[in-house]
Amino acid sequence: MILMEQRTLGRTGRDVSVVGQGTWQLGGDWGEAEESDAFDVLDAAVDSGVTFFDTADVYGDGRSEQLIGRYLKNRPDADVLVATKMGRRADQVPENYVLDNFRSWNDRSRANLGIDTLDLVQLHCPPSSVYSSDAVYDALDTLVDEQRIAAYAVSVETCAEALTAIARPGVASVQIILNPFRLKPLDEVLPAAVAAGVGIIARVPLASGLLSGKYTKDTVFGPDDHRTYNRHGEAFDQGETFSGIDYATGVAAAAEFAALAPEGATPAQTALRWIIQQPGVTSVIPGARSVEQARANAAAAALPPLPQSTLDAVRELYDRSIRPEVHDRW
Repeated sequence: MILMEQRTLGRTGRDVSVVGQGTWQLGGDWGEAEESDAFDVLDAAVDSGVTFFDTADVYGDGRSEQLIGRYLKNRPDADVLVATKMGRRADQVPENYVLDNFRSWNDRSRANLGIDTLDLVQLHCPPSSVYSSDAVYDALDTLVDEQRIAAYAVSVETCAEALTAIARPGVASVQIILNPFRLKPLDEVLPAAVAAGVGIIARVPLASGLLSGKYTKDTVFGPDDHRTYNRHGEAFDQGETFSGIDYATGVAAAAEFAALAPEGATPAQTALRWIIQQPGVTSVIPGARSVEQARANAAAAALPPLPQSTLDAVRELYDRSIRPEVHDRW
């Protein structure tokens, strides 16, 4: 296995690789995913130094968790921290975020993953008021006391939600959208997380593939790909697909971003390298649908830091093309 830089994941006290493996695509929400192909991708990630998988109970209605559970049973040599999420399979009302439901959701994820104690469970972008509820955090503490989970965290849509969660002493980490097209977390969220000792997991790092530079305004995605059916937030949070950016705007900006890639690096690797070097980031979790993608993502960890001139160019591109459309919203 290749060695990769490890960082402590906030209050879990455990180290994880700076490039993790997002597994949303294993559930089938990016198109059909065969089990053998999924195992090949996970093998490529682990052999490239990845020690962190991120999943959720809603990815393929549990299929992603099940695949990870079967994979890790066959790879006892893989020292991987698995973070899952809960809450999105139920109606999104605050009244559903109670201990009895947490136990039920937790039992299902433990069965899917085939383990007694989950490494890390994240609330999966619940209604905003949930982040401020004392009863919710008391229930999560109970899950820890019952040894159902080792630690808990949150996944958020907005910076305000992130800051509310960071202030809670039991929250181990915050998962938030962060990429060169979503810079707002740099202003307050990352500094607050550093000060509190909370980990930051950066999701949607390639803006649903836009930052790979592979797509044009004429690209057609499959009917079962969320980039087709959720382009404007029809199925779930608008901020997830393409980071909430209008597709045409994103394609044009992505072409400019691609020109910033240093020699020997792809645009996707450049975006991942940009995220890795932001102060406060613990791990970035790109998805991968092929062995080649998994290896290329992991290789971004070995790239030298981007120079200040590139960082300045990313900021200028964002301020000119992206900020007017999305900054205040998220």
